[in-house]
Parts: sequence; C-alpha cells; structure tokens
Amino acid sequence: MIEMTWLSAFLIGAGCFALGCLIGLRRSSRRSSKGAEVSDEGRKKVNRGKPLLEVEKLAEIIDDFKMVLVVRNDLKMGKGKIAAQCSHATLGLYKKILNRAPKSLSRWEMCGQVKVVVKIESEDDMLVLQERAKSLNLPTHVTIDAGRTQIAPNSRTVMAVLGPAELVDDVTGGLKLL
Repeated sequence: MIEMTWLSAFLIGAGCFALGCLIGLRRSSRRSSKGAEVSDEGRKKVNRGKPLLEVEKLAEIIDDFKMVLVVRNDLKMGKGKIAAQCSHATLGLYKKILNRAPKSLSRWEMCGQVKVVVKIESEDDMLVLQERAKSLNLPTHVTIDAGRTQIAPNSRTVMAVLGPAELVDDVTGGLKLL
C-alpha cells in the first residue's frame, strides 16, 4: 500500500513537471528570432522600443567597461546629498540603457560594475563633457534635483557616463577624484 502511494506521488510529480516544461517550451517558441512577440491570434506584435545604442557594438569587441559619475563641486552638496544624487544618476543611466544596450550593461556587470566619482567645477563644464560623451556615442544621464533640501530646484547635480574604459577616460580622464 505504501509503495503504491509513493509511486503515484512520483508519477503525479513527474506529470506536473512535464506539463510545466511543455508550457514553458510553448511560450518560448512564440517569440520570433527578432524578439517580436506573437499574440494568441498569431499576429506579430511590433516592438516599439527605441533602437540599440552605438555603445552596444563596442560591448562585443571591448572587455573593459566602467561608469564615471561627474559631481558638480560648485553646488557644495553634503556627503549624503552627493551619495543620493550619484545613486539617482547611476539608476537613471541604467534604466536608460537597459533595453537599448543590454550587452553593454552585461559587460559592465562582468567588470564588477566599476564606478568612479570625479568632480567638476560648473554646470557649463559638465554640459561640455556631456556633449563630448555624446560625440563619442557614449550614453549619459544628468540628474536634475527637485530642490527640496540643500540646493535650488532644477539644478543639474551629477552626470553619469558608461562605456569602454578608454573612451570614458577620453571624456573624464582630466577630472580629479571627488
């Protein structure tokens, strides 16, 4: 009697496992090779996402990726404020390139998510750096503060830039560590 209970429990478990595998295979086969999903009616859903960023091509050939956070020194932010603004900039850039440069993010993560924090003396200088990064097709994100605590509303506080270490250094290499 006990042997039959174990056998039936094993067979039920194996059946549930097989059913789960079949459902998983069916769902994964509903994706086309280009990533567009197929609806239940068999029509392709158009992927309306933005095109991949140029930095994505570099992730296939260059191993060393890093992120640099450029903090405005003229705002005289406290340590906690700087930490919060750097977190906003990191997350903002991450979200910006999550779907548009996934290989770049993976490469950065494989490099240990290197982050370097440097300082710059003015908003104008930071915007010049952003233009330089854009000219090299490096993704950037500038954090704009709401102005609820230490600084004026709509102040640009931190710029994040991510890419191959050599290219990022071409943009930010002349700046001093914070």
